[in-house]
Amino acid sequence: MNMMKMMKQAQELQAKATKLQADLANRHYEAEAAGGQIKAVATGEGQLVSLKIDPALLKDDAEMLEDLIVTAVREAIDKGKADAAKELGKLMPAGLGGLPGF
Repeated sequence: MNMMKMMKQAQELQAKATKLQADLANRHYEAEAAGGQIKAVATGEGQLVSLKIDPALLKDDAEMLEDLIVTAVREAIDKGKADAAKELGKLMPAGLGGLPGF
C-alpha cells in the first residue's frame, strides 16, 4: 500500500472518529437503582445530565441513599463508555487495535 493511500485512509478514519465522538456526546444513557426509584442519565462523554429520586427514598437512611445514587450514576456512565468503545472499535481496520483513549 502506498504512503498517500495510507494517509488518505488515516484522514478518513480520523474524520469518522471525530463525527462519532460528537454523536456519542449527544447520546443519553439511563440507569436505575432501588427498583427504579433512582434514575440517572449521563451522556456518552460521561457527564451526568439528570438525576431523579423518588421522594419516598428521602425519608430513608442517607448513607444508603448516597450509595444508591452513586450506583445509578456509575451505571449510566459505564453504559455510555461501553457504547463509545464499541462504536469506535468498529472504525478500526482489523488487526490495528483500538483507538487511544477509549
